Amino acid sequence: MKRIILIGYMGAGKTTLGKVLARELNLELIDLDWYIENRFHQSVTQLFATRGEEGFRQIERNMLHEVAEFENVIISSGGGTPCFFDNMEYMNQQGLTVYLKATPETLRTHLRMGKQKRPLVAQKNDEELDVFIHESLNKREPFYNQARLIFDTGLLDNGTRIQETVQLLVETIRHSLNTGVQG
Repeated sequence: MKRIILIGYMGAGKTTLGKVLARELNLELIDLDWYIENRFHQSVTQLFATRGEEGFRQIERNMLHEVAEFENVIISSGGGTPCFFDNMEYMNQQGLTVYLKATPETLRTHLRMGKQKRPLVAQKNDEELDVFIHESLNKREPFYNQARLIFDTGLLDNGTRIQETVQLLVETIRHSLNTGVQG
């Protein structure tokens, strides 16, 4: 049984790397946000609007507990998932947690590429985006750093870089599983 849980800030590559990693390891990818949207027939943005952040975070926690029972999966969590309730502790108990760590500059580049898909940053200029990323990381990194593995990602702006990053990630995960880091 394998369960790998990818965590990290939005734009760090959880979904992008998760798709390729799942293919490489012959596992199913479950993106927690997509899972929530399919279950509730509403976008995460709509759920935030209708239920507020507290209501959304409770849904997210419940759905995390559901998908973390699945076997032979890679779970791509939402950027805020580890930061609420006992989610980070729970994820560490359920599988190998991997913090996909990216520099603020890399995050800004990735977020600018997909800005229109991300309501939290869609209207921000570069300066506002930088401030937002730094402030958010300062709050979230204490949770992210509790992951069993911390994996530095770089710029993921083309297929070659994504494939090279996944190969290194596969080696890192295999090594940690073989040495018992999973916990």
